[in-house]
Amino acid sequence: MRFTPRGYGGHRRDAERVKRDGWYEQGVLAVSVDDHRLTWPERELVRQLGEKLYGVLPMSRGEVRNGK
Repeated sequence: MRFTPRGYGGHRRDAERVKRDGWYEQGVLAVSVDDHRLTWPERELVRQLGEKLYGVLPMSRGEVRNGK
Protein backbone atom coordinates (compact mmCIF):
# COMPACT_ATOMS: atom_id res chain seq x y z
CA MET A 1 0.00 0.00 0.00
CA ARG A 2 1.31 3.45 -0.95
CA PHE A 3 1.08 6.32 1.51
CA THR A 4 2.02 9.00 -1.02
CA PRO A 5 0.74 9.73 -4.52
CA ARG A 6 2.77 8.48 -7.47
CA GLY A 7 5.68 10.83 -8.19
CA TYR A 8 6.07 12.06 -4.61
CA GLY A 9 8.80 10.92 -2.27
CA GLY A 10 11.92 9.09 -3.23
CA HIS A 11 14.90 10.95 -4.69
CA ARG A 12 15.14 14.68 -3.91
CA ARG A 13 17.03 17.07 -6.18
CA ASP A 14 19.87 19.07 -4.65
CA ALA A 15 19.81 22.88 -4.77
CA GLU A 16 22.25 23.12 -7.69
CA ARG A 17 20.06 20.79 -9.75
CA VAL A 18 16.96 22.89 -9.00
CA LYS A 19 18.80 26.06 -10.08
CA ARG A 20 20.08 24.38 -13.26
CA ASP A 21 16.61 23.06 -14.13
CA GLY A 22 15.12 26.52 -13.49
CA TRP A 23 17.57 28.05 -15.94
CA TYR A 24 16.99 25.45 -18.67
CA GLU A 25 13.23 25.17 -18.30
CA GLN A 26 12.15 28.72 -17.40
CA GLY A 27 15.11 31.02 -18.03
CA VAL A 28 15.30 31.87 -14.31
CA LEU A 29 18.76 32.47 -12.86
CA ALA A 30 19.45 32.00 -9.14
CA VAL A 31 22.93 33.24 -8.21
CA SER A 32 24.54 33.82 -4.84
CA VAL A 33 26.67 36.93 -4.44
CA ASP A 34 29.14 34.73 -2.55
CA ASP A 35 29.44 32.01 -5.23
CA HIS A 36 33.13 31.07 -5.38
CA ARG A 37 32.87 30.13 -9.07
CA LEU A 38 32.40 33.78 -10.05
CA THR A 39 35.17 36.31 -10.48
CA TRP A 40 35.05 39.58 -8.57
CA PRO A 41 33.57 41.58 -11.50
CA GLU A 42 30.88 38.91 -11.97
CA ARG A 43 29.98 38.97 -8.25
CA GLU A 44 29.85 42.76 -8.35
CA LEU A 45 27.52 42.63 -11.36
CA VAL A 46 25.22 40.20 -9.51
CA ARG A 47 25.23 42.49 -6.46
CA GLN A 48 24.42 45.57 -8.56
CA LEU A 49 21.60 43.77 -10.40
CA GLY A 50 20.14 42.59 -7.09
CA GLU A 51 20.26 46.12 -5.66
CA LYS A 52 18.69 47.58 -8.79
CA LEU A 53 15.83 45.07 -8.83
CA TYR A 54 15.22 44.51 -5.12
CA GLY A 55 17.06 47.22 -3.14
CA VAL A 56 20.10 47.17 -0.91
CA LEU A 57 20.64 44.25 1.47
CA PRO A 58 19.88 45.19 5.10
CA MET A 59 23.48 44.34 6.07
CA SER A 60 26.17 43.27 3.64
CA ARG A 61 27.54 39.79 4.22
CA GLY A 62 30.95 39.70 5.83
CA GLU A 63 31.02 43.43 6.53
CA VAL A 64 30.55 44.90 9.98
CA ARG A 65 29.03 48.30 10.53
CA ASN A 66 31.16 50.64 12.59
CA GLY A 67 29.38 51.31 15.88
CA LYS A 68 25.88 50.66 14.52
